[in-house]
Amino acid sequence: MNNPVLKKHILGIDPGIGSVGYAYITSEKNILTCLSYGCIKTPARTQCAERLFSIYTELKKLLSERKPDVMAVEKIFFVKNVTTGIDVSHARGVILLTARMFGIPILEYTPLQVKQAVTGYGKAEKQQVQKMTQTILRLKEKPRPDDAADALAVAICASQTIL
Repeated sequence: MNNPVLKKHILGIDPGIGSVGYAYITSEKNILTCLSYGCIKTPARTQCAERLFSIYTELKKLLSERKPDVMAVEKIFFVKNVTTGIDVSHARGVILLTARMFGIPILEYTPLQVKQAVTGYGKAEKQQVQKMTQTILRLKEKPRPDDAADALAVAICASQTIL
């Protein structure tokens, strides 16, 4: 994966249970291009198993359509609510399993690693990360919503690892 001439297709993922951020970028000759980004949403007040199945189904479609070379997933670092943290961990497990089922290599990064890669400072504020993400990918506006913006930052982090 270290040939910088080849175009790499990277899918960045910010795991969640209510909203999974995703970002699809390419990296070619150290130039990053954003192809698409958004969120997989699951309805609140729905059983966890149904939400997980929805994430699996939507991610499967995304992987089938985009066929990334690698998937970069943010690690869960800190949770304020244990119940939410468990549900997000379940979602992260579904995400990792789905990538594995497609034979896609998985890279995992902590929030500190992502911030360091995007801004040069591991304790950067969310606004700094979003502004640098916008600059690096030459986006007209700051990426929104936050989960999708985080997925873009994860994808940028991965691009630095695989080049």
